[in-house]
Amino acid sequence: MAERHRIAVIGSGFAGSLMARVLAIGGHDVVLLERGTHPRFAIGESTTPLANLSLERLSRRYGLNDCYHLAAHGRWLERFPEVRRGLKRGFTFYRHHPGERFSNAGLDSERLLVAASPNEAVADSHWMRSDVDHHFVREALAAGVDYCDHVELTSFGVDARGAHLRGHRHGTPLELDVDYVIDASGPGGFLARQLGIPSAVNQAKTHSATVLSHFAGVRPMGEIMEGLPEGPYPDDWAAVHHIVDEGWMYALRFDDGVTSAGFALSPRGLASLGVSTPSDPAALWRTLLHRYPTLLEAFGGAEALMPIAFRNRIQHRLTQAAGDRWIMLPHAYAFTDPLFSTGIAWSLRAIERLGVCFEDRGPTAAELERYERLVSAEADQIDFMVAAAYEAMSHFALFSAHAMIYFTTVSYAEIFQRLSRLEGEAAAWSGFLGVGDSVLGPLPAQSWERLREITRGEGQPGSDTQRRGYAEWVSHALTPRNIAGLCDPARHNLYPVDIDALVDRHELLGMSRAALVAALPALRGALAAQVQI
Repeated sequence: MAERHRIAVIGSGFAGSLMARVLAIGGHDVVLLERGTHPRFAIGESTTPLANLSLERLSRRYGLNDCYHLAAHGRWLERFPEVRRGLKRGFTFYRHHPGERFSNAGLDSERLLVAASPNEAVADSHWMRSDVDHHFVREALAAGVDYCDHVELTSFGVDARGAHLRGHRHGTPLELDVDYVIDASGPGGFLARQLGIPSAVNQAKTHSATVLSHFAGVRPMGEIMEGLPEGPYPDDWAAVHHIVDEGWMYALRFDDGVTSAGFALSPRGLASLGVSTPSDPAALWRTLLHRYPTLLEAFGGAEALMPIAFRNRIQHRLTQAAGDRWIMLPHAYAFTDPLFSTGIAWSLRAIERLGVCFEDRGPTAAELERYERLVSAEADQIDFMVAAAYEAMSHFALFSAHAMIYFTTVSYAEIFQRLSRLEGEAAAWSGFLGVGDSVLGPLPAQSWERLREITRGEGQPGSDTQRRGYAEWVSHALTPRNIAGLCDPARHNLYPVDIDALVDRHELLGMSRAALVAALPALRGALAAQVQI
């Protein structure tokens, strides 16, 4: 006889576990199904201000005290020191050239730092996913979720009575009848296979592969590249991006000394190395390090803590995200690239949406259609934002200018939502990464088109005139939303959290100066004291 539950959530990563817990707190009978077990390795480790804003809202709405503490590095250390994490003060970018050490040209260095927080106490974090995911599973269990690991699902069907899942656990048949199934598994997940949902990945503009691992003994950039002008935070305590001819490399430093690192490589970059699908990922890793002396200094003596892995075409996109009695969380539906750290924030926004939908009887057909339409538009938006960045990597001035679109978009969203104290349905259904914003929404696609004209789609750097023209277009287009003091040549690509710029541009938020100053305590950190009224 089949077990009966209200909702089944497939996949117990942080998103699936948190989704199940929100639903259980809302009074639903939830079963959480996991193919493997915890703790386990997972990719997707860097949070952002928008991710932590969602965590704080979920904390307030559903009484999730741990989410409040995990939303800021200082609170995390105080309350959950045993759950490993890394300090993330912002986004750091360097441009490297083959055969050359990174050049310290002072304030003219090919270096970009954008702060995401004013201090360590309220900073973002890198998530050691094995610890964080396991934490969320335990909290789901404590909230009353029925958790089953080592589950192998084999079939899914829907009829007038509900949805039906069949499979086995430890060799014993498993039958579940539910009202709804939420798929929180990864790319090519269970529902995609069972429903035969076509892939739309060939429509994606971004195309990249990765070679990656976790490492011990990585030397900090600040130790290797001494004498660089002081930035708004220590360079290494960030999501560090090393832009290279073949693509880019990420390096996320955890507080215990472990570094998560990987190269994201374009097809053109892989072809330049004479490989398409390497038989020896460790050899590919070494080849890339030896092309860039500063990266070799940092990683040459490091120890890989797990086998270095290669993943070809990491992009994933389906043609449908929801249907009769089933819904996919974002990562099961689409994934683009780790550039700009969009994954965790996007997943948390979807959890907010579905949490609101299930607070009543369950999502209506209109809500499911709305959900699918919005996540489809957001997947397109992320794709354009990242694909344009890959085009811009041909010249650091182009890349720095394009990056201003991302940072203006997310800083405006965070500050507007915090100052307006956006909560509940209004917050949940707000578009991610500028979707629905008449000013910011069109810019990623427009940037991609302009950059393709400059680079000819072949990685050309364009002329000085073209690069200046592109930067001027970006600055002008962002003016109505640039409340963070970005696109300022006087900053020399070193951007702190600038409260004075925010106050000076109060009208862009539709607020008087006095009203904005009065609302500043809603932002992260004790910021109001920094402003002269």
